[in-house]
Amino acid sequence: TGKRQQRPDSQVTPSVAGGSSPPCGSTSPRPDAQVNVTDTAALKFELLTCLRQDIAEIFKTELRAALGDDLSTIRADLQAVKTQLANDKAAADAELASLKGTVGEVEVSLSSCTDDIVDLKCKYERLSSEFSKLENKCKDLESRSRRQNIRIVGVSEDMVVNTTAVAALLKDVLKLDKEPLLDRAHRSAQPRPRPDERPRPIIARFHYYTDCADVLRRAREGQRFGAGNVRISIFPDHTAKVARARAAFNEVRKHLRGVEGVRYGLFYPARLRITYGGVEKDFVSADDAKAYVEKMNSG
Repeated sequence: TGKRQQRPDSQVTPSVAGGSSPPCGSTSPRPDAQVNVTDTAALKFELLTCLRQDIAEIFKTELRAALGDDLSTIRADLQAVKTQLANDKAAADAELASLKGTVGEVEVSLSSCTDDIVDLKCKYERLSSEFSKLENKCKDLESRSRRQNIRIVGVSEDMVVNTTAVAALLKDVLKLDKEPLLDRAHRSAQPRPRPDERPRPIIARFHYYTDCADVLRRAREGQRFGAGNVRISIFPDHTAKVARARAAFNEVRKHLRGVEGVRYGLFYPARLRITYGGVEKDFVSADDAKAYVEKMNSG
């Protein structure tokens, strides 16, 4: 580079080297001065270019010498990583292929299960419909089997319960002409109560339905009956579900008692009929009946 920086002295004119100024009165610089300025700029540019190249070469050489071992290590690590990635990719591809096979098998199984579910759903709907019919039929048969039964509430546990004793009790408290003919009479199937608890009701079955209807009619008219120290009430022997549905109207019936111009009746299985102002309404919901009674009282 030292040779490149040397320029012959002959190329520098005496006027420039000596620093002499142009004569006074001159309007433009001399041509040899312009050439000298151009050569100086070119020389600077060439020097900077050469210097930049030399610095770059020196930097590369020093960097290569300093990082030679590290670059080899990095290259080896990169190669190891590349190999590991290739192995991982091969394993992932194999696992993916296995998963694809498993998914295919699952799809086949799901399709088969879906068909089975559809078939089971159809069977369930059919069996559910048949069950509902059988349930309703069973409830109807149970209710019909209880048509000739009554429940007697309030009889002490000390009383011996049989058909003869219950028939005599009914004749006495209801003032019947003769003792009704009973097929069976027994206490309800509940644990025996303690002395301070309410006695179990007595369930009696009449041989003739007309006798049962007559006793229930007398019971509705008198509500409670007494014979000596015994105070009893007589009710129809309904199923548990029907009994709960009918008991839901007890509060409404209590509000209707004694209201002038109102007639009401509870029909089987649980339907309350209210007649007021010549208008007759039937209710199967106790809440609806209660709302109607409140509106009727407010009006």
